[in-house]
Amino acid sequence: MSDYYSILEIQRSATPEEIKKAYRKMAIKYHPDKNPGDSESEKKFKEISEAYEVLSDSNKKQLYDRYGKEGVQGASSAGAGSYSSMEEALRTFMGAFGGMGSDSIFDMFGGGDFGGRGAGQGGRQGASKRVNISLTFQEAARGVDKELVITNYVACKECGGKGAKSAEGIKKCNRCGGAGQVFEQRGFFSMSMTCPQCHGEGRMVVDPCSACRGNGLVKEKQHVKVHIPAGVDTGMRLKMSGYGDAGQGGGPPGDLYVFIQVEPHEIFERDGNDLLLDLPVSFAEAALGCKKEVPSLLAHTCRITIPEGTQNGKVFRVKGEGFPNVHGQGKGDLLVKIFVETPTKLSPRMKELLQEFSQLEDSTNLPNRKSFLDKIKAFFV
Repeated sequence: MSDYYSILEIQRSATPEEIKKAYRKMAIKYHPDKNPGDSESEKKFKEISEAYEVLSDSNKKQLYDRYGKEGVQGASSAGAGSYSSMEEALRTFMGAFGGMGSDSIFDMFGGGDFGGRGAGQGGRQGASKRVNISLTFQEAARGVDKELVITNYVACKECGGKGAKSAEGIKKCNRCGGAGQVFEQRGFFSMSMTCPQCHGEGRMVVDPCSACRGNGLVKEKQHVKVHIPAGVDTGMRLKMSGYGDAGQGGGPPGDLYVFIQVEPHEIFERDGNDLLLDLPVSFAEAALGCKKEVPSLLAHTCRITIPEGTQNGKVFRVKGEGFPNVHGQGKGDLLVKIFVETPTKLSPRMKELLQEFSQLEDSTNLPNRKSFLDKIKAFFV
């Protein structure tokens, strides 16, 4: 068996609270009720229970830290290697969760039913739904209202969601007595589980409704209006409570999750709440300086001043012209990056002027070139 700290995936300096938290997380993952018939999970459950039993006891932990597993073999009946029975492991498990109450323990073994429970426990929550929605760059910046068409399970109108033709068509489950839960004895402990006969409903439909065939739910297309706030970005999601499938047995409906995908823009890029824009300028404009009108995201222009001698890659910041913060906390900025273009087709007169210009050039007037040449010289010294 590996080192106890490695088994619980914690550091040797872990506090008692960190040790308990790590054990609880792993015990739930490998508990035999969640992994029926899985021998590897059962072995892992015994290992982590043994590790926790030692490390959660300050005296045993001190002996283990000093002498290793041999040091705790004689400290108790649960020494190293003694967790061959599941009863010992389950006893440690119940001890670690004892302060939470048995209901809290069983809640952790919910099987992906969106927190659903049997009728004897307040009904089963309906399934939650996911939809993807694509927005233009401008829609994400301004905010927009969209109408979605989704198909949900809703309460059957014929039977009112009961699943039976009449009240007489529903009988109490004879397996669980209407509780929705049955108990199974495991060694010293009585474990709760969902009733396999009524699936946690606590009742049985003996005269099913013809419209829903006893399910109490039918499929129905629904039109849902959703408001997308300004400033959303790809990967964000909106939660619309109660817009999922209807619950059963008096349970609440599920939720609708709207996942956002923003289409790229032709000239803008987004960095958080800032907008990035590459602005091409000519060599003459960069050298002599100029004023430029640049587009903003929301259909107006901003004037920026490009000073004389501006270098390629220089970034100018325009305050408050970026994306709005999705939480309503102001706006980002527009970052304009200068891209100096080199002309590709020169007339004879242009070549003549450039040759004359190059003869007048002074290397001290080219800061980047001077810096580069100085580094090259230093490299070969």
